[in-house]
Amino acid sequence: MSRLSSFKGPSTPSSSPVAAKQPNTPSSPSRLTESTHHRKVRSLLHDLRAATETWDDLVLHDGLRAVKSLVDARTDLDNDLALIPAGTQPAFHIAQPKLALMEQRISELDVVIAKLKKQFYKMNTAIENLEAALFEAHKLKGWQWVQEPLWVTWSLDKFVSAVPEILVPYHRSLEMHIELVDLLRSHDVSFEVSRQAIAQWVAQPCLEDGSWDARWEDLCAIEIDRWNGPK
Repeated sequence: MSRLSSFKGPSTPSSSPVAAKQPNTPSSPSRLTESTHHRKVRSLLHDLRAATETWDDLVLHDGLRAVKSLVDARTDLDNDLALIPAGTQPAFHIAQPKLALMEQRISELDVVIAKLKKQFYKMNTAIENLEAALFEAHKLKGWQWVQEPLWVTWSLDKFVSAVPEILVPYHRSLEMHIELVDLLRSHDVSFEVSRQAIAQWVAQPCLEDGSWDARWEDLCAIEIDRWNGPK
């Protein structure tokens, strides 16, 4: 079932470890022999992280390049048209190349949006599979097992309950980028509005506190054994 309809409310962070390094806590019973469930959780969270990394590449490289080029081409055309005497039609060879370039950049931004939607779908899929892993572990090992710490302090149940929070800020960010592309699609948009759109595109304000790096990377490094090691 799609989660898109549930993303209107604010995201409420759950508690998480704040220590700078892994605490010296006794190993949980689950950790003594790592199971397929442990490996599944680690793999799915790696998939989730990979989707967010691709997201940032799309926004800050492909998308930003297209946005800046679009605004530059539009500004250049405005400057060229300003030099033409009032009441005179601009020459075709002046306007046409710039207009073609702008349309090309808009098409590239549409591709970026489609790819962002694909990454968001991958995030949803990873979380659905994480939920499925909980149900499977509960069926095979019982309710007590899924509530025990997997590696350090977080249980499988806690991961499944908390990780879906990441979808809220990424969905809001997706909607923001769609709105920015629609705004920049118009050739009548002012330079100042375009400049503000570029700033928003880069800043991704919806992800300031809820991105993978801001909220989850350090937590996973603490709570998941061999998080950055061999899988």
